[in-house]
Amino acid sequence: MRFVKTVAYFNELPSPDKLLQGLVRQLSPQAGADSVVPVELQPQASTSAAVEVPITGIVMVTGATGGVGRRVVARLLAAGKHVRALVRDLDKAKGMLSDLPVAPGGKLELAAADVTQRQTLLPEMFEGVRAVVCCTAVKVVPKEGDTVDRAKYYQGIKFYDPEIQGDTPESVEYIGMENLLDAVADSLGVEGGVRLLDAASASASGAGSGSGSGAGGGGAVARWGPLDDVVMGGVSSSGIELVSGAGEAGGAAWVFSGNVSTDNFGGFASVRTRNLDPPLDLSPYEGIQLRLFGDGQRYKFIIRPDSNWDGIAYCTSFDTTPNTWQTIRLPFADFFPVFRAKRLSGAAATPLDPSAISSIQIMLSKFEYDGDLNPAFRRGPFRLPFTSIASYLPAGVPPRFVHVSSAGVTRPNRPGIDVNLEPPAVKLNDTLGGILTWKLAGEDALRHSGVPFAVVRPTALTEEPGGMPLELDQGDSVKGKISREDVADLCVALLGCPAATNTTFEVKSTVPFSQPWTGPEPSAPRRDWFATLSQARLRPGVTGRTVAGVYTGRKTEVEALEAAGVSTSPGAAPKPAATAAA
Repeated sequence: MRFVKTVAYFNELPSPDKLLQGLVRQLSPQAGADSVVPVELQPQASTSAAVEVPITGIVMVTGATGGVGRRVVARLLAAGKHVRALVRDLDKAKGMLSDLPVAPGGKLELAAADVTQRQTLLPEMFEGVRAVVCCTAVKVVPKEGDTVDRAKYYQGIKFYDPEIQGDTPESVEYIGMENLLDAVADSLGVEGGVRLLDAASASASGAGSGSGSGAGGGGAVARWGPLDDVVMGGVSSSGIELVSGAGEAGGAAWVFSGNVSTDNFGGFASVRTRNLDPPLDLSPYEGIQLRLFGDGQRYKFIIRPDSNWDGIAYCTSFDTTPNTWQTIRLPFADFFPVFRAKRLSGAAATPLDPSAISSIQIMLSKFEYDGDLNPAFRRGPFRLPFTSIASYLPAGVPPRFVHVSSAGVTRPNRPGIDVNLEPPAVKLNDTLGGILTWKLAGEDALRHSGVPFAVVRPTALTEEPGGMPLELDQGDSVKGKISREDVADLCVALLGCPAATNTTFEVKSTVPFSQPWTGPEPSAPRRDWFATLSQARLRPGVTGRTVAGVYTGRKTEVEALEAAGVSTSPGAAPKPAATAAA
């Protein structure tokens, strides 16, 4: 009877609704078949990259027909990268991007979408995307009109009274960012990873209470159930359930427990997820992280790349320390292919592809692999509490989402600021629909997303040549100008610079605003962007925002508030501390 229940649980028959959905998918035309359009480019062996890009996979560029965006596309193609440009107007994009030089290996695709409309951001547009350079911005034009090529706007030096044209700053800078992050975050990966089992969120939602099978919910993507040696005639038994007080500091934990018997040629107990539909793409991550309370035994972690009941699996083993909470990381590179506990070799021993995971399994077994015994196995009762099982990002990951914002975004309504001494956008913020306010809101959405990021805040953008002497700063106080050429180089360089991950910074030229720049000396060496970024000593958490009436400057928010005597205790509204005069 247990055997029948086990087979039925892991080979669930599709519901009438699922059958109908599958039939509709088969009969319907592929709605997204033309959503990604390749552009024919002629590779040129002589093409040289201004900036090296140590990244694999597709790089998406949004705002790809804008002044910075098209330069970013050009640099990526010159580096032989696969670029997917997200644009509103396909014909316009083809006209602007199809003649760009491309190095061998380079590839350009166009995806027609509008970031202000979430429904236009189709899943297939983000398949294979491993980095984003976001150059999307609200359209600002001179009130008196502009040339066809927007020369007045792009020149960046002479001031023309501006106005917003088309979508509002809120819809582009903030809602557009939220929509884009919602569409692409799974492809880029997030801090904390994909939760396969999570006690804290499950406890908060009440998921899994009192259930030894079908455990899931509470933010976890999987449903779990027991899979023991009963399928081979054994008599072992196990289950997994959420147990209050079994976790750290009296919290809840998912407890994998049971009894392993070697009778009837048995000797293993396990819990496994039902097949994930669709399969899980964990390719942005390095591996699986377990937080558990060890019992001194050795367990197996098993990943199945297809939905077959008895197919090839990828395994690795991990040892636990008795009576100790520990964090165990299992890199995908350490998994090896196995069929019925025997390691595969030769052509069959292909590495694990984490882009399509159908199920995962945790097992306590008498055997290791190829008939070897588990040296740390005890038959009888066992108990292994977990507070979480999740994917994790690689250490030292560079920014995967580079966002071009603007200097000045934190200056409207900053205490003590004189807007007459600031760039025009600060003074005209309200007139321009809160353009800087909504740019800051978009930045905040990115900072809170969990995606490894870098926010670049350039000063006034010009059409001057690149190679300007530059200054990087934090705290949002700089003024000046910078060439779009240099900003594009910087954005591309950031994709390979872990020193800048999760930072927000301003960049300007040290060339005076009114002084024309004609380019560097011919003998000037190429800029070492990685040295420039590393030497800038950029700090995560520094934004230049004003919080509780305190301008945070080059400090993190917590540092600035504590320095100002403002309470930062969790759950309490910030309150200025009493002064001596009071």
